[in-house]
Amino acid sequence: MPQKTLAETLAARETLHVNCSHPMCCKSTRLDIAALIDRLGPDHGSMHQDLVGLFGCSDCKAAGRDRRPVFFTLVPDYRGQDEARTKRVPRPTFDRA
Repeated sequence: MPQKTLAETLAARETLHVNCSHPMCCKSTRLDIAALIDRLGPDHGSMHQDLVGLFGCSDCKAAGRDRRPVFFTLVPDYRGQDEARTKRVPRPTFDRA
């Protein structure tokens, strides 16, 4: 069982990027998690070891560079976290009666 699935990543509103590690390229592409779910299924893992064999850099391949491993960057939903943390809570009033 994977540590984290694509469905969990989508539900958490996280962003996943795949990055080329070749020093002449360093291309980064944002992945469409919903499209990955359609292709691989919602229970497929979203961790590095689950996805690394599925991706390669097309720019490096076209340029004839040697194949380097890709790596992934997961960006949390900071906006949702900030909104939840700074949600306005009614404050008590100290009106004198």
